[in-house]
Amino acid sequence: MNMLTKWLGLEADPAERMRPLWHKVVGIARDPSWYSQCKVADSVDGRFDMITAVLCVALVRLEASDELRGASAHLTELFVDDMDGQLREFGVNDVVVGKRMGKLMSVMGGRLGAYRPALNTRNLEKLLSAIERNVSFADSGSAEMVRDKLLTLADALAALDDDAVIAADAVVLP
Repeated sequence: MNMLTKWLGLEADPAERMRPLWHKVVGIARDPSWYSQCKVADSVDGRFDMITAVLCVALVRLEASDELRGASAHLTELFVDDMDGQLREFGVNDVVVGKRMGKLMSVMGGRLGAYRPALNTRNLEKLLSAIERNVSFADSGSAEMVRDKLLTLADALAALDDDAVIAADAVVLP
């Protein structure tokens, strides 16, 4: 809690607790191997696709914990804040940002709805199908490689205790 917050008697933003994990999600999604080895399109759309895919893996891990289930909403808030900032950096004006954010949240919800059951049940075909529908690939991308990397990431997150997941220090790209 910073000094001003403490002095004014305000509570710290609970989403801040999830910031290290959010930064790790973005870092993993930006890893060049997604684009060079898996052939995910190295474009704004491809990078958004990877951020949402990695975020879904992290959210599913948070939802699996009784202690962290509510924190998944805070991680999603950080996603929303970041996407809002990105849209503004792209020059989208205030009038349009709200509509675009609504669409992005709808897309994120749809992807979470596709990835969640596949990750929870370890259904390889269902996960592969979700990736094929939701990830932009360059000419000949490898949805199987993306699937395998996401599952390895899910396994790595599952092996960590809740504090280690939030701290994100031990979270590495498979």
